[in-house]
Amino acid sequence: MIAVIDYKAGNLTSVVKALNFLGAREIVVTQNPEVVRRGAKLVLPGVGHFQATSLLQELELTEAVRESVAKGACFLGICVGLQWLFEGSTEAPRVAGLGHFAGMCERFPALSEGAELKSPHVGWNSLEGVRADSRLLRGVRDGGFVYYTHSWRAPVVEATAAVTEYGGAFTAVVERENVMGVQFHPEKSSAVGLQVLKNFVEL
Repeated sequence: MIAVIDYKAGNLTSVVKALNFLGAREIVVTQNPEVVRRGAKLVLPGVGHFQATSLLQELELTEAVRESVAKGACFLGICVGLQWLFEGSTEAPRVAGLGHFAGMCERFPALSEGAELKSPHVGWNSLEGVRADSRLLRGVRDGGFVYYTHSWRAPVVEATAAVTEYGGAFTAVVERENVMGVQFHPEKSSAVGLQVLKNFVEL
């Protein structure tokens, strides 16, 4: 069963449609911690402000995710869902992330090489430095284009599986064992995005 976690901030409909298109079975949209604990795979979509992730703690979903992941469930965070895997974000400094990966998410810098950097970062950009051992990025090559819309970015860490350059490199994909995240929206990223979701469904 794939549990798609609903915390009132995710692009749930598009994600569920993409998973259905790929033939995924038994998709459940839920706010129930017990359903999350039973899920073989967990998906945390995300659109909007990091503050919204505080609902995960209020609904006792944070601990449910930790327990499920510890038992071997595969987790995929999308956009804000990726950022939640880190310690937190300067967008909402008092809201803790899951802390699975070290570091804080920060806003794009105001300036880049003397020119103004547009924020949010919206549109197509390429994946670079794709890690050869990444299960989530199997079949995805360097230079593949994906669709972004975000103003905050995750730092590059040891578990980064691919980066994108915009005002410097940021984590486009993070992956360590069964915990994964993508900053872009795979459900809007054409063939590359569908390949990523297909890889996750087939894990």
